[in-house]
Amino acid sequence: MKKYAVVFALFILSMITYIDRVCISAAKTPIAAELQLSDTAIGLVFSVFALGYALAQIPAGWFADKFGPRNALVGVVGAWSVFTALTGASWSLTSLVAIRFLFGVAEAGAFPGSARAIRNWLPAGERGLANGILFSGSRLGAAVSFPLLAWMLSRWSWRASFLILGIAGLSWAAFWLLWFRNRPTTPLPEDHSVTVEPSLGVIFRSKAMLLAMTQYFASNFTFFLCLSWMLPYLKKQYLLSDSTAAAYAMTPLLFGATSQWLAGWLVDRIYHSPLHAWSRRLPGMLGFGLGVIGLLAVTRATTPDMAVLYFALAVFGTDMTISPSWVFCSDVAGKNTGAVSGAMNMLGNIGSFASANAFPYLERMTGSASAYFAVAATLNLIGAVCWFHMRSTEHIPTTEAEAHP
Repeated sequence: MKKYAVVFALFILSMITYIDRVCISAAKTPIAAELQLSDTAIGLVFSVFALGYALAQIPAGWFADKFGPRNALVGVVGAWSVFTALTGASWSLTSLVAIRFLFGVAEAGAFPGSARAIRNWLPAGERGLANGILFSGSRLGAAVSFPLLAWMLSRWSWRASFLILGIAGLSWAAFWLLWFRNRPTTPLPEDHSVTVEPSLGVIFRSKAMLLAMTQYFASNFTFFLCLSWMLPYLKKQYLLSDSTAAAYAMTPLLFGATSQWLAGWLVDRIYHSPLHAWSRRLPGMLGFGLGVIGLLAVTRATTPDMAVLYFALAVFGTDMTISPSWVFCSDVAGKNTGAVSGAMNMLGNIGSFASANAFPYLERMTGSASAYFAVAATLNLIGAVCWFHMRSTEHIPTTEAEAHP
C-alpha cells in the first residue's frame, strides 16, 4: 500500500538529513587545513547550524501546514541540498558560517513536514511505528555518516564530496515532487483534530506543549552527546585509538535506531489495547526511566565496554520517547501538526545546543564527566514526570479566549 511507501520514503529522507548534518564533522580535518580554521572557528561552524535549525522550526512547520507536506518537503530538501553543495564552495570562515546557518534554516522543515505527511496518510493507531521508522533513519544516517564520508574523502576532495551529497538530496526532492500527494485518495477517519491554526502565544502557553517541549529538551540533551563529545570523551578517558573509539561511538546510535522501532510498535500496540489512554505516556515514562538508570551507571563505569553499554542503554531509553512525542503533537494539534511539532523540536534543539556546551563546561568545572551525566539523569527524571501529566485528549486551544476563558 502506498502509505507504507510514504513511510519508507520519509525513512530515506531522515537518513539523508543526518548524513548531510554530520558530514561537516567527518570532513573537519581537510576543511580546517585548507581554510586555516582553528578548533574554536570549527566549533562556531558546528553550532551555527543548530541556531538556524532551531529558529526556523515553527515557521517551517507552519509552512507544511499551510502548503502541504508535498510542497514543503520539496522546498526544504531542495534548499538544504543546495546549501550542502555550496558548503564545498566555501572560501573563508565567514562564508562557511553563513552557508551552514542557512543550511540549518532550510533543514528545519524536514521533520515537521514529515510529521504532517504521516498525519495525513496514517490513522492515529498507526502513527507510532511510522514515526519510529522515520526517526530510526536519523540514527542510522548518523551512524553511517562517518565511514561514508571517510570513504568519499579517500576518493574525492571534501569539496566534491559535498557536491555529491547535495545532488543526492536534490534527487530525493525530485522524486517526492513527482510521486507524492498530500493526501490519500480515500480520506482517513475523522479524529476530531482542531481545525484553526493557534497563535504562537497560545502554543507556548498551553500546558500540553509546555510539557512536550520540556521533555523533548531532556531527550535531546542526552542524545546529542552521541553527535558531539562522546567520541573524544572515550578517546581521552580510556586512551583509545581513533578507529576503536569510532566503533564504540556508533554503538549508542544503533541502539537508538532499534529503540525507535520498538517504541513505535509499542505506542500502536497500547493504542489498540484497554490502556489506550496510556499509549503515548507509558513508552515515554519507561524510556526516561531507562535513561536515568543508564546515565547514572555511566558514572560508575571502569572500562570503555561498560561506559558504552550503559550510555547505549540511556540512549535506547531516551530514544523511546521520540515516537510518542511526535504522535502526541499530532494528537493535540491536529491540522496544526507541523507548527506545533516544530515548536517542540525547536526547544529540543536548544537542548542539543545546551548539551554540547554543558559537557566541556561541567567537566572543566568539576574535573570529571560524571557531573554531565548526573545533570542529564536529572533532566530524564523531569521528562518522566512530564509524560505522567501529558494527555493526548487535551487539545491545544485555538484562540486566546479559549486559552484564558
